[in-house]
Amino acid sequence: MNSYKTFEMRTAIHFGEGALGRLKELPYNRILIITDPYIAKSEMLNLITDPLKAGGKEFDVFSDVVPDAPVGKIADGVAKFLQYQPEAIVAVGGGSAMDSSKAIREFALKINNYGKVGLIAIPTTSGTGSEVTSFAVVNDTDAHVKYPLVADSLTADEAILDAELVRSVPPAVTADTGMDVFTHALESYVSTAHNEFSAALAEKAVEICGVFLLRCYLDGNDMHARQKMHVASCLAGLSFNTAGLGITHSMAHQLGAVFHVPHGRANAMLLPHVVEFNANINKRSRSQKEYLPAVKRYSNIAHILGLSSYNKVMSVNSLVNWIQFMLKEMNIPMSIQDLGTVTPDKYFGAIDRMADAALADACTANNPRIPTKEDIIEIYTKLWDC
Repeated sequence: MNSYKTFEMRTAIHFGEGALGRLKELPYNRILIITDPYIAKSEMLNLITDPLKAGGKEFDVFSDVVPDAPVGKIADGVAKFLQYQPEAIVAVGGGSAMDSSKAIREFALKINNYGKVGLIAIPTTSGTGSEVTSFAVVNDTDAHVKYPLVADSLTADEAILDAELVRSVPPAVTADTGMDVFTHALESYVSTAHNEFSAALAEKAVEICGVFLLRCYLDGNDMHARQKMHVASCLAGLSFNTAGLGITHSMAHQLGAVFHVPHGRANAMLLPHVVEFNANINKRSRSQKEYLPAVKRYSNIAHILGLSSYNKVMSVNSLVNWIQFMLKEMNIPMSIQDLGTVTPDKYFGAIDRMADAALADACTANNPRIPTKEDIIEIYTKLWDC
């Protein structure tokens, strides 16, 4: 039996200053723009429609995208798609717009089956990497469950990375989405399905985060830093698209579905605890002859970030401390209690159900250390009051 692996990039990526000019050159004439109400009513939409007009394209706008891509809104988008019958979708927005657009195209084509429809993804946050992945997450708001969708057909044909679209992103969103980038890179790097290609992409994304994330947070008009983080988001997306993620994401999906914690923020809060779990060492650990495989990889990341690497234990502890430092510097809550939006009764009452759902989540399969339900519960418990 063959044991080879395959790394494939299905998405053409246009990046740098003026990248939105690609819209004028698209090989499609009838386009459905999918975005959220805020972008639809803002001048930002002109950055999309002006080059489309200059290229003589017809277009319509579906702007009923809301956070966490609920299935009801996706059904509305499918109805709009079938009514307008576009040659291509241009998805404009954050992760919810990307996920909604992927799901709308996927379901509409299954219903109609009238041939290929292009998907051009234009992110307005530097976080999800969804513009280059074969993943989408949809939300069953009645059951309070998020369902990851995975299929090559979900992947966008083109991605346009133009930092002009992220210039006005507020500091809190910059922080959450930036830590989402870092989490994507770190989880894919230690994933059991990592390979040389995914690792190289992850390492570069980590390096960029280490230099430019805090700069973006402190000065949103630092366009050099903005463009770098926009690219890092895409690099991390390419990495986890082939290597997968881990339990940080599995557990974050539940915090989002049950308590509406923003995805990047949930990842950031969980990440230090998951690193400690995956490494199976703590501040009291002494040097050992052998460590879990993830320890060496975490140590590599610490080295890339320029952190202390006297020994492997110190390296992992330095990495955990760096993550916690970034959370503090960017005013990301360290604990669920710090959020101030969740009561203890509701949180601890939901932990058992969230642990079951996290274990069943598709991201758990590639985690470098196999967790039990008790392990997941322990991490959720720690997260209440760090």
